Amino acid sequence: MKELFSKMKTMKKSTWIKIGILLALVCIYLFVNPVKVTINRIIFLFRLLDVEAIKGYILSFGIWAPIVSFLLMVFQSLVAPLPAFLITFANAALFGWVKGAILSWSSAMVGAVLCFYIARIYGRGAVEKLTSKFALEEVDRFFDRYGKYAILIARLLPFMSFDIVSYAAGLTSMNLWSFFWATGVGQLPATIVYSYVGGMLTGGVKKFVTGLLILFSLSILVFLIKKIWTDRQNRFDNGK
Repeated sequence: MKELFSKMKTMKKSTWIKIGILLALVCIYLFVNPVKVTINRIIFLFRLLDVEAIKGYILSFGIWAPIVSFLLMVFQSLVAPLPAFLITFANAALFGWVKGAILSWSSAMVGAVLCFYIARIYGRGAVEKLTSKFALEEVDRFFDRYGKYAILIARLLPFMSFDIVSYAAGLTSMNLWSFFWATGVGQLPATIVYSYVGGMLTGGVKKFVTGLLILFSLSILVFLIKKIWTDRQNRFDNGK
C-alpha cells in the first residue's frame, strides 16, 4: 500500500490530467443517460449496416443534419472499426455527391487527427483497447516496410483500416503535418468514388453495392481471424 501511495505521489501532473479526462468520459457515459442512450443507438445503427437507417437518423435532425453527419464520422473514427462508407454513402444521397464528398472528407480528417493525438498522448496500451493488439501489430509491420510513405499507401488501400492506421501513426515519431497531408491526399480518391457511387445508386442497386462492400469487409475479417489462428499455431509448434 505504501508503494502504491509513493507511486501516486511521483506521478506527473500531465498523467493525472489524462486519467481525469478518461474518468470524466467514462462517468458521463455511465451516469448521463441521454448520452449513453445516444451512443448505444448510434452503435446499433452502424451494426445494422444499412445506409437507409443512417440516412434516416441524420435527416431526423433537420437543419442540423450536416453537423450531425460530421460528428458521426468523427465518432466512427474513434470507435474502430465502425464502417465509414455507410456515412459517405448517406452524405452523398442527402447532400449531393460533391457536397457529400467534402463533408465526408473533412470530417474524416478531423477524426484521423483525433486518433493520432489520442495515440500520442495515451500510448500503445490505450490504443490496443480501442482497436486490437493484432491489428496494431499488422499496421506496425506495414509501417516498417514502407517507411515514410506508409500513411499515403495505407490510405489508398481499401482493406487497410482508416482508424487503426491513424492510431498507429500517433505511436510513431511522425509529425502531424506529414500525417495530415498523407492522410488528406490518400483518402481523397476513395472518398470521391464512394460519394459519386453513393449519389447515383438507389433502391436495389444501392443495396447490392452495399452488400458487396459488406462482403468485402467480412472477407478481410475472415482473413485476419485465419491469420491470428495460424500465428498462434506456429508459436505453439515452435514452443514444443
